[in-house]
Amino acid sequence: MGAEMETSNGFRGAAFPPLPEPLPVEVFDSHCHLDILEVPITEVLAAAHSVGIRRAVTVGYDLASSQHAADAASTYDDVYAAVAIHPNDAGDATADVLADIAKLAALPYVRAVGETGLDYYRDWAAVEDQQRSFRAHIDIAKRSGKALVIHDRDAHDDVLRILAEEGPPEKVVFHCYSGDREMAKVCADRGYYMSFAGNITFKNAADLREAAAVAPLDLLLVETDAPYLTPVPHRGKPNAPYLVPLTVRCLAETKNVDLAELCTAIATNGERVFGPW
Repeated sequence: MGAEMETSNGFRGAAFPPLPEPLPVEVFDSHCHLDILEVPITEVLAAAHSVGIRRAVTVGYDLASSQHAADAASTYDDVYAAVAIHPNDAGDATADVLADIAKLAALPYVRAVGETGLDYYRDWAAVEDQQRSFRAHIDIAKRSGKALVIHDRDAHDDVLRILAEEGPPEKVVFHCYSGDREMAKVCADRGYYMSFAGNITFKNAADLREAAAVAPLDLLLVETDAPYLTPVPHRGKPNAPYLVPLTVRCLAETKNVDLAELCTAIATNGERVFGPW
């Protein structure tokens, strides 16, 4: 971002939105991609800390980004890692690559296996390869004792079916939850966590808000998926962990719960899923 003057968000670049109002209780970003942000991690964390976002989980989507996530988590106290091959790249999930993912998943500062799952919206990988890779990642999560972070796009029925067939790990997170109200009830019955991203603030996201309304407080997480899915009123600009408060406030309004109560629940859920920091 070069020699541009530092802006009110703490980043040296004017493309990012300004800082939102801080949260009353610290929470964390359960899913972001620090390697794609192209901003020094120290700056990302400083901006996040200033608004009550204490920590972040940076998530891999191929072997290189998974190694980056693991390295970041080993370097920064307020970062944890998730490692996996994204379903869009499931054709690359060879036995050797999956063995490398399993080695990374065993590291103490890697706290989740993901993002894995199924993506039927894009046809970048054959369905057969996606399902094979998803099953393999479920096995890695169970063997490593780590949470499973799921990417589910237009594939709800098959994701739920494969989880049932394989037997889910103890902790399952639907990243960027995209199901409806009825699926949220299924997830709640099965003890799956639902992580809501900035798209819940979008005008056309009534189905997501209905799902969030019925999701139990003890199964709720929040995320940015940064640099994607920037919440309103900054849709179209790059996202970063410091913008989590906008999504949390939308969730609190949607669920008609006190903001501090929701923040406390999210923080508690985060430690339950990813372990103590």
